[in-house]
Amino acid sequence: MADSSEGRIITGRTRVLGILAHPTEHVKAPPAINRIAAERGRDAVMVPFNVAPADLAAVVTALRLVKSLDGSIVTVPHKQSIMEFCDEVTPQAAAVGAVNILRFEPDGRLIGGQLDGIGFVAGLRAAAVDPWGRRVLLAGAGGAASAVAFALAEAGVSHITLSNRSRPKIEDLRDRLQAFRPGLSVSLGSGDAGGHDLVVNATTLGMKAGDPLPIDPSTLRADMVVAEVIMEPEMTPLLIAAQEAGCRVHLGRHMLDHQLQLMADFMGL
Repeated sequence: MADSSEGRIITGRTRVLGILAHPTEHVKAPPAINRIAAERGRDAVMVPFNVAPADLAAVVTALRLVKSLDGSIVTVPHKQSIMEFCDEVTPQAAAVGAVNILRFEPDGRLIGGQLDGIGFVAGLRAAAVDPWGRRVLLAGAGGAASAVAFALAEAGVSHITLSNRSRPKIEDLRDRLQAFRPGLSVSLGSGDAGGHDLVVNATTLGMKAGDPLPIDPSTLRADMVVAEVIMEPEMTPLLIAAQEAGCRVHLGRHMLDHQLQLMADFMGL
């Protein structure tokens, strides 16, 4: 692989990595993965694939035929729907019910993995926020929320309150969490942060201007840590409200920062 002052040179031998999303304007991984590829001396480049949900099946079918494609990150809104197209998923992905990383094997098989929750907990620990024994309010029940919930359960939190607009989804997540870690205290809530010391927004609320807050800001207290999984904007309305309430805030980019190396490994970089 060659580098120039104007950037990396793409050749006919360059391996391709993707990131499946819709839209793609908010994605942060490509520059970081490209930097990792350069650091590891690999002739590979990641590019964003803006794929609407209705087109996902057709696109995955086509991507299996691209001989220079080694893998792809998967993000909103495809983390759960991509599972049906995988030939095999890791135990973490199976437990969570969502995939955020793909590897295209030389024999044509598509392998799905799940690193969101692992990255989120690693980011907390790197910021000296130990999940062990904490009471957590988790907003969301989608792919990212499920991944974070299982990782927090594995990290030893004492209680998780699940909050989401769809009650059946959090009832299902509660049941899966309790099967995963018998004895874990799990309740269903409505965005009231009272009685918790770690508040996590794992919804997409905050990505778009005018989104409602996923947590009631009047219930935030200064002794709480308020964390996001959203990367863009970096300071979401929830984090701004939490900062105004005196809370310690934890940015969404920390989750990605701490799983990028794992993602690179999974895709074969």
